[in-house]
Amino acid sequence: MSVLFKNLSFVGGGKINSPANFILEGKSLQPAPSEIDLDKFEIIDCKGFLASKGWIDLRCGLGEPGQEYRESIDSLASSLTESGFVKAVIMPNTEPVLQSKNEVDFVLNKSKKFPVEFEVMGAVTKNTLGDDLTEILDMHFQSGVRIFGDGIKTLSNSDRYMKILQYLQKFDGVLFDHAYDPLLAIFGQMHEGEISTKLGMKGIPSLSEYVAIQRNLEIIRYTGGKAHFQTISTAQGVDLIRKAKAEGLNVTADISIYQLIFKDSDLVDFDPNYKVKPPFRGGSDRSALIAGLKDGTIDAIVSNHQPQDYDSKFAEFDLASFGMAGLQTFLPAMAILSKELGWELLIEKITDGPTMIVGRTPESFTIWNPEEGWRFDEKSNKSLSSNNPWFGQELNGKVKFVVYEGNLIRIDE
Repeated sequence: MSVLFKNLSFVGGGKINSPANFILEGKSLQPAPSEIDLDKFEIIDCKGFLASKGWIDLRCGLGEPGQEYRESIDSLASSLTESGFVKAVIMPNTEPVLQSKNEVDFVLNKSKKFPVEFEVMGAVTKNTLGDDLTEILDMHFQSGVRIFGDGIKTLSNSDRYMKILQYLQKFDGVLFDHAYDPLLAIFGQMHEGEISTKLGMKGIPSLSEYVAIQRNLEIIRYTGGKAHFQTISTAQGVDLIRKAKAEGLNVTADISIYQLIFKDSDLVDFDPNYKVKPPFRGGSDRSALIAGLKDGTIDAIVSNHQPQDYDSKFAEFDLASFGMAGLQTFLPAMAILSKELGWELLIEKITDGPTMIVGRTPESFTIWNPEEGWRFDEKSNKSLSSNNPWFGQELNGKVKFVVYEGNLIRIDE
């Protein structure tokens, strides 16, 4: 039986459309005709619900192969669908690293059965150590990889960064990189500032980010090529990207959604759930990130989903791993931010913005209730990890349906 969605409001094109009726026809949602035989349809009342094109996450961690206890392909696919995402860029930091046709094909083939598209970021240096280059052309021409980078590892070797950009221009590839200077950030646990000084923790200075961004932009000016700067977190970084775009450099950028929700003062209780990289910054950086979202400097918002097992995360703060499992809390975070930024802008940054960077996306739609409450706990968690400060709390914002290539996925079932 076909489905009729009543009173559904679409978000797109910079506006929220008035509630209307839609039918699932083929692979898409179409406005329902004024005259319709209701007996032929399952009717779903969507009063208060919002819908948009399917959501895309440009930065997502995986454990399989090698660390399936953190996140398997199955659990990641379930988490993505539960969270409203229909496509995700998968970072290569597995064991073994996703650095050849064999590893890439393993992930792509195993994920095909799920209603979400995995796009693998092929590791660009062997074992993501930043030295010898991987078989970039082989991964592209044999497995279709177009996005390359070392995932959670930064590319700090200037010569390698330059050569990678030159290689990728052979097939219009894109270099993804979390730009920071690892030596300036060495031993850092949180943002360097007044709070880190009070807590007695080694800080990660803003300088470590914008020095690396500035260096990389100079290399791009020299070599050409397309680069995507991931998880920008500083006001200076936003300003550098803004100027580079105005100059005409082929660059794009994203930010982690948690940078807009948390700040460095949230670490006063030494909760390792708040230990992330890049770290939570201060209020002036947050204001700059928001300005960058509004003026188009920042193209996308990402989950930066990095699942960690209990032993590696829940340890002394200095010894705990970086990262937050951030998929199922993504919509609740947007629900909070919507009051300040509006759904129109937020949805643009997880649909049109990412599409511009990764290209073709599945014919898909996400439908959600921005007000529905639910509890994020062991029962509702689809991930194999729970390293999130909101775990065990009541949240607002629930994905209800995903339409993926014409198939209706009911999230509550």
